[in-house]
Amino acid sequence: MALRGVKVIEFAGLAPGPFCGMILSDFGAKVIRIDKPHSVDMDKLARGKRSIAIDMKKKDGIGIVKKLCSDADVLIEPFRAGVMEKLGLGPKSLLTENPKLVYARLTGYGQRGVMSTRAGHDINYIATSGVLSYLRRKGKKPHAPVNLLADFAGGGMTCALGIMLALYERTQSGQGQVIDASMVEGSAYIANWLWRSSDLPIWGRPPGENLLDGGAPFYDTYETADKKYMAVGALEPQFYVKLLQGLGLSLDDYPQSLSKSDKLKDKLTQLFATKTRDEWTEIFKETDACCTPVLEPNEAPIHPHNVENKSFLQNTDGKYESGPAPKLSRTPGVDKVLPAPYLGQHTVEILKEIGFSGNTIQNFIDSEVVHQRQSSAKL
Repeated sequence: MALRGVKVIEFAGLAPGPFCGMILSDFGAKVIRIDKPHSVDMDKLARGKRSIAIDMKKKDGIGIVKKLCSDADVLIEPFRAGVMEKLGLGPKSLLTENPKLVYARLTGYGQRGVMSTRAGHDINYIATSGVLSYLRRKGKKPHAPVNLLADFAGGGMTCALGIMLALYERTQSGQGQVIDASMVEGSAYIANWLWRSSDLPIWGRPPGENLLDGGAPFYDTYETADKKYMAVGALEPQFYVKLLQGLGLSLDDYPQSLSKSDKLKDKLTQLFATKTRDEWTEIFKETDACCTPVLEPNEAPIHPHNVENKSFLQNTDGKYESGPAPKLSRTPGVDKVLPAPYLGQHTVEILKEIGFSGNTIQNFIDSEVVHQRQSSAKL
């Protein structure tokens, strides 16, 4: 795979950090997650990773972390600015010992600025980025789209991009570097088009009344007779005509215009409620009306298009999860769900790999510097 041979050290965290590590793992990197002993494992994005549980409050624990990082290619840490420095694990220390290390710092507010040490979550980061103000319906308050924008798009995915850029640059310079992956900046970057397009005619109205934010009846979702939904995205005139044909409406009666949006929205709401989602899907199946069913999470993996493309993978529990994207022709990502580790599962195995003897490892376990869940593990 594309990242075969790349060693990644990931400090356990929530959502964005694990997602970044999963991306790297999916494309072949060997990811070791550092967990706190006896903590609650909430990482749902750990497929293909290994886990070592280390008490970093102990001097020997910090020594183990430094040894892990001494030959690593990438480090991912999700703590607020200054935490790693207090542990003696800041970039100055680790890059001195391993100048090739790509040190990724994935935080909400970044490493500098008046809010860099503040607590926050996805909704706070997209609020500070200015993006949340765009996300509202007519006359309604801003509404965050769960935690996708900052945690995953502006956080984990953007951090993974930074790591790829740094690894590529390292092939030329031989040097690692520090990545300051701020979710505020990442979210703003993802939404850059919203700022750049503000002078286009698709905007200019109050929030929720524009072409793409719910103001256009031909770019919205509609409830069907069976309480499911259809998604309509007939922006271009040729697609809008096809939409009207499928609905049995005429362009003369319902021209494509925002100025008469209430009339058209009422009509589309009424019409879509007369048939089930599957009936509407059949009507629009062979047309370019940009009208598609809103699939439930359990339906998407078995949709014929997604099945043909193997877009979803099935895990050992029989449940589906999304596969790696994008697809690479020569060096694709994993084609099956690799097992996720439980906390501390590979502690002994990893300690052996980095050169510790069986007696030393046992001493670490006895003094609770590390935790090995499998008490029967051979030293």
